[in-house]
Amino acid sequence: MNMIGLCQYSNNGSIEMKMNFDINSNDNSLFVTSQCNNRCLMCAQPPLNRDDIDSFWNKNIKLIDNAPNGLTNIGITGGEPTLLQEKLIHLVEYIKLRYPESLIHILTNGRAFSDIRYTMKFKEISNLLFGIPLHSDFSIDHDTITQVKGSYTETMKGLYNLASIGADIELRIVINKMNYQRLPQLSEFIWKNLPFVAYISFMGLEDTGYSIKNHNKVWIDPIDYQKELEKAVVNLAEWKLDVSIFNIPICLLKPSLYKFAKKSISDWKVCYIDACSKCSKKHECCGLFSTSKIQSPSIKPI
Repeated sequence: MNMIGLCQYSNNGSIEMKMNFDINSNDNSLFVTSQCNNRCLMCAQPPLNRDDIDSFWNKNIKLIDNAPNGLTNIGITGGEPTLLQEKLIHLVEYIKLRYPESLIHILTNGRAFSDIRYTMKFKEISNLLFGIPLHSDFSIDHDTITQVKGSYTETMKGLYNLASIGADIELRIVINKMNYQRLPQLSEFIWKNLPFVAYISFMGLEDTGYSIKNHNKVWIDPIDYQKELEKAVVNLAEWKLDVSIFNIPICLLKPSLYKFAKKSISDWKVCYIDACSKCSKKHECCGLFSTSKIQSPSIKPI
């Protein structure tokens, strides 16, 4: 069955970010800039070359001021948040004044933290989690995906610098056609070289933004990388590292991986198709990206 078009998506591949906070939402995030110093081939939010930091800053301050009480998790995303430089620290501190106990999850490519002086500025801020992508254990593959030579070296140095200040790190691996074959090797690399990370997240591809443009390079049906994913996840779990799977419907996973799957897709862009209504696992499943141009033809009820 052809799955294309059964979920709605943006014709131009762009994502309209949610501009209000909801106490019942699983995704309360501040979008701080559309600029980025990487050009990842599968980026769901393609960067723009425009000076927008101040305009987003003003919107986000108002958003924080008017947000409901009791938020426990707040994301900071972009673009690349560290392009704010000192302003990122000021933003985190402003959030802490409003929500002193909240967890702040910063999604960043980690390259700015290759500067230990910048990294040290975050040392005394509590309840921070840095979500950082590592596309491969092989530097050339990582740099090919980011389209920036030297990005692997800077990201790795950033990871070690953040570890040196005791920061909590979520390592993110977006699975695509260019890196899926080395997932088992990557798991071993993480165990040997990055055992300090708090969480490891294997993530399904959102087929929007640059992923549409680079479809032939990056798209692979999740059903086709289950052997590699299973080996990587089981390895990390056996080595007592905290590993999870995000953004992949349960029906596309091997049964051995069900327990690692998280109900993860942002509530404002999740959808289900007709086949999902008959699935016994629907209440546990992350669903599908409504923003994706194509879905796996292997979706089926369990």
